[in-house]
Amino acid sequence: MAVDGRGDAPDGRRGGLGDKLRFVGGAARRFAVLLGALAAACLLIGLLGSVLFQTGVHRAVSVAFYCAGCFLLIAGFFIGNRGPARLKGEGTTLFGERFVRWASPREREEALNDSAIFVSIGFALILIGAAVDDRHRLF
Repeated sequence: MAVDGRGDAPDGRRGGLGDKLRFVGGAARRFAVLLGALAAACLLIGLLGSVLFQTGVHRAVSVAFYCAGCFLLIAGFFIGNRGPARLKGEGTTLFGERFVRWASPREREEALNDSAIFVSIGFALILIGAAVDDRHRLF
């Protein structure tokens, strides 16, 4: 039975709580994999920076997390605040008519979703950096 009670669901699934949990679980897994990959890259860059600049490991790793997190926060802000106009074609012109079109609602929604991902990953990286930083105690 479909959710609205009018027969079978189009893809054969029921659309109950189990499907919603699978959907949220899959999204959480993708978010964790992305966060883990970026955290591993920040860790490696921080360790490399510690060796190159002969600083403490905790400080170098925390600065790497801070820098990556701040970059993602700023990128998320600018992606989310992109205007409604998009370029029409592949080429760009310096003089003459500009070829622009209005963004579709789907394009605007994707820009907001991408912005939310960038900001949330950036904020998480800053929190990880604060936890690693030995100059300040969290608890």
